[in-house]
Amino acid sequence: MQIVHSQRRGSRDIEHIGSAHTDADLELLKAVARQRLAAGQGELDLRLPGGPANQGEALPITSSRMGHLLDALGRGYDVLGFAAAAGRDEVFKALVLARIIEPTSKLDSLRVLAEAGMDPPSYRTVKRRLRIYAGAGQNPDDTARDGDGAADLETGQVDPAGGRWRARLARACAAHVGLGPATLLLYDVTTLYFETDEGDGFREPGFSKERRLEPQITVGLLTDGSGFPLMVHAFEGNRAETTTMLPVLRAFLDAHRLADVTVVADAGMVSEANKRAIEAAGLSFILGARIPEVPYVVKVWRDAHPDAEIPDGHVFVQPWPAGRGDNRRDHTFFYQYKADRARRTLRGIDTQIAKAENAVEGRTPVKRNRYVRLTGATKSVNRTLEAKNRALAGIKGYVTNLPNPDPQQVIAAYSRLLQVEKSFRMSKTDLAARPVYHHTRESIEAHLTIVFAALAVSRWIENTTGWTIKRFVTTARRYRTIQIQAGEHTITAADPLPNDL
Repeated sequence: MQIVHSQRRGSRDIEHIGSAHTDADLELLKAVARQRLAAGQGELDLRLPGGPANQGEALPITSSRMGHLLDALGRGYDVLGFAAAAGRDEVFKALVLARIIEPTSKLDSLRVLAEAGMDPPSYRTVKRRLRIYAGAGQNPDDTARDGDGAADLETGQVDPAGGRWRARLARACAAHVGLGPATLLLYDVTTLYFETDEGDGFREPGFSKERRLEPQITVGLLTDGSGFPLMVHAFEGNRAETTTMLPVLRAFLDAHRLADVTVVADAGMVSEANKRAIEAAGLSFILGARIPEVPYVVKVWRDAHPDAEIPDGHVFVQPWPAGRGDNRRDHTFFYQYKADRARRTLRGIDTQIAKAENAVEGRTPVKRNRYVRLTGATKSVNRTLEAKNRALAGIKGYVTNLPNPDPQQVIAAYSRLLQVEKSFRMSKTDLAARPVYHHTRESIEAHLTIVFAALAVSRWIENTTGWTIKRFVTTARRYRTIQIQAGEHTITAADPLPNDL
């Protein structure tokens, strides 16, 4: 028998009471443990009829609620405008809060709500509402069309003036962040896989960042400059990442009637067709630039400084004016050198070259290695590729069509993509976004709608408290508000929160 007084970061404060070999010994040790836990806490004399403290019997607890946690999450839900956007749908709110408190299946979410002190809806009600919550549109290009509106909460009929369900939430998020001139939009994608063998047209095998072969879906997330979610859309798992950005952007711009925004995206998200389409829409962009060869401005600098290392943080600027026949703005390329980035890259090159040399000399079998060149049965190390990659070590490229761009501002804006990655990590880890319990597209879309709202509330909590959402929930759920029945009186008691929460 042990008492665990605290548990934090893997270490426990444990008090050993003793060991029991019979049921009687076990009950005795439990009594001793209760006395240790209640040490210094005398019995409260409430002076009720019948004797002190209800004649020594425990006072009954009539209700228990995670008051601090539910109130904080509910406050975030209301501040973001989700209550109005969801038509005061308490079932949707309950599912969003349950997703933050303890992400689990639809059925088990009812248990989470009950433990938190909320009155959970019936499972039949939850399943009936999924079709409504999935009303985000299968095609992002349709999101802004109010004529394809969300179904009415009770009748299931289309509401021509209301817009689709997820679009309402997206408009509430946009109103919260206060979109305006020169808005910065960040975009990235991730994949969510399913434990099934066959695809169904939506869940399909494709390029997986986790290198999995199971069917998956591709999820595109659009955020503001701080990583606060503005729009999310799901695509077929075999759809190329470069084809997901434009539909989401068009839907967002049409919905909010924005003209002056700057899109920030990684090089993997952008094709030349995407660049042309972004500019055709009158938008600005800051994009990661692929560097297939050593840039001209870098070659010129190295020719002028043959024995010098590039200064850490140095930025090379290479304008690319539009020609007479080019239907585009002037572009500017920036190439930044970072010594730490170069160190990591060169260490990786050394490791790969060592493996390639061992494979060429026959000491190890030939595995996938970019530096092993096979010409018929002849193996050799690709020294040309090695020299090029060593020359590019530490250099990262950026391209923008902004007029008179400042290199530090451009690089700082691109660095904000880390905020999108943080939102994806929160979605996949803290909110368990992978729809493992969902199989139909309707159910998956409804699940993503709930996760989208939960992500927005979680980001609001983090911005407000300075705590991670995981730490906040883990801490706040331990503090409960209870009601005790003492004779004819009802006593409400709440645990005080820590001073730093």
